[in-house]
Amino acid sequence: MTKPRNTPRGVECVDCAAHREALGRPRPTNLRPAPYGGVRTPLCASHFRARKKLSKSGSHERRVQKVYGLKPGEYGQMYLAQGGKCAICRRADGSTRRLSVDHDHRTGLARILACRPCNDMLGHARDDPEFFRRAIAALVSPTAKQLGIVALHEDFRKEKPDE
Repeated sequence: MTKPRNTPRGVECVDCAAHREALGRPRPTNLRPAPYGGVRTPLCASHFRARKKLSKSGSHERRVQKVYGLKPGEYGQMYLAQGGKCAICRRADGSTRRLSVDHDHRTGLARILACRPCNDMLGHARDDPEFFRRAIAALVSPTAKQLGIVALHEDFRKEKPDE
């Protein structure tokens, strides 16, 4: 992010100026500060954020195309096909951090879009389905239950009344 700089009075954001000229309005006497961008392309905070968001969006699309071989729009198709959610946890929607493209490490083929924790879990499992079978078995029939051990996490213990 470009640091705001002190700009002389009378410098107008290039995007505000273009919008104003398109509407045929005169140049205002009280201009919004344009501390972002360069000397030749000063930008107000609103237009700086908008340009940055657009740039990030385009760079993400180019990156997934280059790294995973996706064609333009295929990331979006996968995202919509998954209902705009992580294919595994179905909670993350990519609004804060875009969903990762998960791929098969033997073939290199893209598989799903997953949130960071789920994609990390897949990486930890090393694409081994047996890992997940063991995890399911551990959830269905935990060792403590098999041994008759009843141990309660401190958050679930009831406080003893004061005597």
